Amino acid sequence: MRMRRLALIAALTAALVTLTSCGSTGGSPAAAQPVTVYPAAERGAPQSIAGTLLDGGSYDIAAHRGEVVVVNFWASWCGPCRVEKDDLEKTYQATKGSRVAFLGVNIRDDKDKAKAFVAGQLTYPSVFDPQSRLALSFNVPPTSLPATIILDRQHRVAVMIRKAMLQSDLQPLVDQIAAENL
Repeated sequence: MRMRRLALIAALTAALVTLTSCGSTGGSPAAAQPVTVYPAAERGAPQSIAGTLLDGGSYDIAAHRGEVVVVNFWASWCGPCRVEKDDLEKTYQATKGSRVAFLGVNIRDDKDKAKAFVAGQLTYPSVFDPQSRLALSFNVPPTSLPATIILDRQHRVAVMIRKAMLQSDLQPLVDQIAAENL
């Protein structure tokens, strides 16, 4: 009876963890905060991002010099990623005129499922990164899916978001970073 009770507790704990996020890649003190905005003086070094796009092309953040870049880490199997997908696209459309670029980074996923996830719904590019190498290369790595990082015009981490975002929450953050005069 005690073993069954322990097994039930373990199963409920696993289910709770699964429901609160799609996965974890590690932990840090900042991981407890769903949204962290970093003051300009605390942003660290510029990030370098390059990789192969889902459509087979290539991406290099250097092509976006002087632009704010919003990087969203996602997977086709992640329920919250599906929920925020439309809001990300709406925010992209609303801010691209302010020299803001968006990039999706598909991690821990199957390429065909990832392609189906974006087909006809997302107009900004997505890098295919099944080993999560790009996520791990950030000086402030995302720790769960979905995660969104807003890079300032110098491509330093300005905002770390560790939850699904609605346009009404994301766009003011993007606008804030885009309005900076660094």
